[in-house]
Amino acid sequence: MTSFRTELASPQPGRGSLPARAHLRSDAPHQPLDGTWQVRRHPGGAWSEIRVPGHLPLQGHGAPIYANVRFPFPVDPPFPPDDNPVHDHRLEFEADPAVLAHPSVLRFEGVDGAATVWLNDVELGTLRGSRLTTEFDTTGVLRDGVNVLDVRLAQWSAHSYLEDQDMWWMPGIFRSVTLLARPEGGIRDVFVHASYDHRDGSGTLRVDVDSDAVVTVGVPALGRDDLGAGESHHFRSVDPWTAETPVLYAVRVHTPAEVVTLRVGFRTVHVEDATLMLNGRPLLLRGVNRHEHHPLYGRSVDLETARAELLLMKRHNINAVRTSHYPPQAGFLDLTDELGLYVMVENDLETHGFEPNAWRGNPSDDPQWRDAYLDRMRRTVERDKNHASVLFWSLGNEAGTGANLDAIARWARRRDPSRLVHYEGDRRSLHVDVYSRMYASTAEVARIGAFTEPEDEHRRTLPFLLCEYAHAMGNGPGGLSEYQELFHRWPRLAGGFIWEWVEHALHGGTTADGRTIQLYGGDFGEPVHDGSFVIDGLVHADRTPGPGLADVARVFAPVELVIDAGQSTLTIVNRHHSLDLSHLDAHFPLPHVPAGATVTVPLDLPSATLSTLSLRDRVHGHEVAWAQYVPPRSVPVVPATAVPSADLRLGPAVFDPRTGMPVRLGDLDLHDVAVSLWRAPTENDRGRGSEEYDLPSMADRWAAAHLDDLRTRLIEITVDDAALVVRTRSGPPVIDAGVDVTWRWTSDGEALALDLTIEPHGPWPCDWARAGLDLRLGRPTGQVTWTGWGPGPQYPDTGQGARYGTFTADRDTYAVRTVRPQEHGARRVDDATIDLGGTGLRVRGVDVPLTVRPWSRRTVAATAHDHELPAATSTWISLDAAVSGVGTASCGPGVLPAYRLAPSVQRLRVVLQQPIRELPAATSSYQSVSEPSP
Repeated sequence: MTSFRTELASPQPGRGSLPARAHLRSDAPHQPLDGTWQVRRHPGGAWSEIRVPGHLPLQGHGAPIYANVRFPFPVDPPFPPDDNPVHDHRLEFEADPAVLAHPSVLRFEGVDGAATVWLNDVELGTLRGSRLTTEFDTTGVLRDGVNVLDVRLAQWSAHSYLEDQDMWWMPGIFRSVTLLARPEGGIRDVFVHASYDHRDGSGTLRVDVDSDAVVTVGVPALGRDDLGAGESHHFRSVDPWTAETPVLYAVRVHTPAEVVTLRVGFRTVHVEDATLMLNGRPLLLRGVNRHEHHPLYGRSVDLETARAELLLMKRHNINAVRTSHYPPQAGFLDLTDELGLYVMVENDLETHGFEPNAWRGNPSDDPQWRDAYLDRMRRTVERDKNHASVLFWSLGNEAGTGANLDAIARWARRRDPSRLVHYEGDRRSLHVDVYSRMYASTAEVARIGAFTEPEDEHRRTLPFLLCEYAHAMGNGPGGLSEYQELFHRWPRLAGGFIWEWVEHALHGGTTADGRTIQLYGGDFGEPVHDGSFVIDGLVHADRTPGPGLADVARVFAPVELVIDAGQSTLTIVNRHHSLDLSHLDAHFPLPHVPAGATVTVPLDLPSATLSTLSLRDRVHGHEVAWAQYVPPRSVPVVPATAVPSADLRLGPAVFDPRTGMPVRLGDLDLHDVAVSLWRAPTENDRGRGSEEYDLPSMADRWAAAHLDDLRTRLIEITVDDAALVVRTRSGPPVIDAGVDVTWRWTSDGEALALDLTIEPHGPWPCDWARAGLDLRLGRPTGQVTWTGWGPGPQYPDTGQGARYGTFTADRDTYAVRTVRPQEHGARRVDDATIDLGGTGLRVRGVDVPLTVRPWSRRTVAATAHDHELPAATSTWISLDAAVSGVGTASCGPGVLPAYRLAPSVQRLRVVLQQPIRELPAATSSYQSVSEPSP
């Protein structure tokens, strides 16, 4: 045990393993060892069952730890802490005779932590590099009958300093374990080089094979089965591989002892004039960062789930994935080859925890870690080098700078010059092929695209991409459209990868009323953690889409449809890389539009009526692009025929003489009617935007101004002809600023119209979150039906996926529940009915932001988890004249200036009334843009 503990402090790579090689599809026998193993705490614990693949903390052994940057142990490299959980894993199995008949290899695809492996009491070696494949030679050790495989796994080691990715720390054998037969005269490794020449449509294939036998290569679809290994072969005509046309050719590599089959795509990626090029055409990445995560199984994600994820991405116009921040399970890249997505494979490397200490001791520039860096990069590249979908090798993430990073960049380029090298953390960009940044503002991205940003001559030759942007945390991300417009404008801008695809919530059971408990950092008692920062995905942990995914689909659409204001022409912009539009179905005449072209055609639509044009994928059926013409609408007019009475009644409404506010509308009691400027902070409101990082967060500014605590003074109640006019002044305590509010009420005897004016006074110290009125109904709503924009919510810088129509949503769907409660769910409505079961409230206006939820904003703001929100007993409603955007200040820029709400005069005109109309049944879930629209 002493040697085991001592070796944990070594910065050297694992020992005893075989040289890294590709994962190959072979006809040689193999034996999966996944299933039920035994586990115990070392030393002296009792044995119990555990599932492999799986994580220890998710099966009752320890607890997960979530930390984004900070190490949850003392920064004392290369030493791990003494408080270091160690677990013994054991599997007893009988070797498959078919495997036993040959030399054999034991493969571990992923073991989180640091381990030593024994087979039949023979030490095979050690495992370092948690998300990397390791193979051991078991020839002569594997035996007939019962074999005993032991794995002693420590949570912490020197290599923990290299694995500080933004995710849960969870040790365990979380990927598959397999025994592989390695026949004498078989194939140890294959490296496929398949390029495409766009000038003449030809392809060149070279298959390098590591074997002691005579090797033959065949490509049946190209009529050749007698190609020599290690030789370049030219084919006059091949179909190129792209994400839009993922054409794969079966390549058969065989010796007398073994046959390996690969699926090969011909394609060439390169840089030309600071532009990212694929097959001779500019390439725009519409990507996401993807961690491997499952709410029950952590990073142990089966391929069926992964396939469903990729199909969901494709249905929402996502064409690229960055495997943040480690290589994915090997089979994932088979799927991206097949389905068609561009991939940046990232090395299993991040040392971000050194940044809080000014990067002191960072292994990236320490010679004693050089071998570990090279080992990790080598294993990353060698495993995945045969995948057409892989366009980039990324050296790692947030590892600072240093000679070790330079070394692995040079190695990667020498080993595989057919792909581009990426690393974001070194602004010199000396050893990479693209200039990459995280969370740069749109202003900076525009300067980079236009070559007006100061930079050296070398970096000016590189295309630019955002390896992370548009932090999709909570209500957001805001500002997607502004980035995309820049990507379309400047050829140097190669697009980017939204952070991130999936939320990392862990399943914590269910409440008594059946609601799922979703947990994040700190929920497992971690003294060092980063809270809900791990809940930042376009889809929830169970892969149900959040509202932001529909926005992404619209912004990322490879076809833009523009209906002119007169409805007389339609402009079609085809932003596909290589496809025309013949694969799309349209219910209007669709002309031929080549890739990269723009065509304008006459349009014959009914005058001044709502019109929707849509393009759908003919094979898969999902919507690819759409556009609407929404005719102008007028604010509803209510004739002022009713006259206010002396006891403050006006039509169906009764007013309180003490406050001037309505307290009843027909048979409906109205509570707590008041002007409001605050919202329950979103995750982005709680962050400090990168453009003003020296200032408090917007949520803190609102709190300092007591924006959530407006106190109201009634100034006067007057009658102006048939209008009841109420003037109030509202303001927070402490400061000498507030708002003067004029409430002008009129009625025709059935409906109640409000013309509300809000005017700021005094020196406001902060922007507003919103400006409008709140009210509460004493019963919970069951559903909301509205005509306006939907089905998802819409804020000034979000909601690109919302279209005009009539929608129905149940209470939870309308409110948009999030793992950490926050402001969400506003829809811009013209006509909405809040159903209370036999009664309700109807709201009419034009583009009125309407929020409906079963909790007050204070309750939402004070509640840490969705499952902790109380049961619905009332309905809180907000009708706003204006709202602020949401931005991405949780990590990146805050709300863009155009979408901020500075203190200013605001006007709201709405009509409230009863009775309500008959309502249709509520929809059960959020509806993404890929599904049929209402």
